[in-house]
Amino acid sequence: MLFITLDQFRGDCLSSAGHLVVRTPNLDRLAAAGVSLRRHYSQAAPCAPGRAALYTGMYQMNNRVVGNGTPLDDRLDNVARVARRAGYRPTLFGYTDQGVDPRVVTDAADPRRSTAWGILPGFDVEVDLSGPYTPWIEWLRTFGHDVPDDDQVVLAGEPDRPAEHSSSAFLTGRLLAWIERQDGPWFAHASYLRPHPPYGAAGRWAREYTADEVGEPIAPAPPGQRHALHEGMLHLDALAAPTDAQRVRQLRAQYFGMIGEVDDQLGRVWDALVASGHWEDTVVVVTADHGEQLGDHG
Repeated sequence: MLFITLDQFRGDCLSSAGHLVVRTPNLDRLAAAGVSLRRHYSQAAPCAPGRAALYTGMYQMNNRVVGNGTPLDDRLDNVARVARRAGYRPTLFGYTDQGVDPRVVTDAADPRRSTAWGILPGFDVEVDLSGPYTPWIEWLRTFGHDVPDDDQVVLAGEPDRPAEHSSSAFLTGRLLAWIERQDGPWFAHASYLRPHPPYGAAGRWAREYTADEVGEPIAPAPPGQRHALHEGMLHLDALAAPTDAQRVRQLRAQYFGMIGEVDDQLGRVWDALVASGHWEDTVVVVTADHGEQLGDHG
């Protein structure tokens, strides 16, 4: 079993109904061999609430994770625990962004009580990229890259390094090495950060799409016709889209490039499954926690 999440992946970028079809030959390859759920919608945003819904199979109003860092009730079942009952050792590559239930942590100094980016109960952890992406940063240094310990700075620098050294490439390599060591049924969760901000695709993918070809976002409603919450969001720097149209187009081009780069890495996984003879007997699920506005509605 291979459960894959792409963080803030916007599925309608792949639809011919939009301005541009992002080229994703490997996602297309998977869809052609299986089922594409075109009416599958995220239940919540941002990341932690969306993931809580995916991991528990429950609506947000029932799992009660209302924001990043909200504790997930330990009494709830989840996909990792289901896998364990089925005889697997579910193994994580990446992160799950689930706050720990403080009732199960007896030590007040336990660091899990002070982070929003905890690990979902039930998973064994092979690669922890919950932050600050230390395993990837250390791997980059083995190639001679002079990078700081600040993961956001390092992620923003992905366009200046080869695509083969991306965070997605690192995760894929560790996943494939682990799969090769398995001698029986296995369950892996590969949680890719991309196409999450910061907006800089890796290597050549930063130049795969130009700002002139990515189309325009949906314009916001005129002042006086917006919901009060929408109006308030447009005045928050962290939420409002850039007002410069060219900057928005550049952002969209980098987002599309990030999708293409992750798709390329997924192709490595598909090829490995085919080469090992496990393509036909491995259940592969690809989904996302939520999407990205890409400038739509401001």
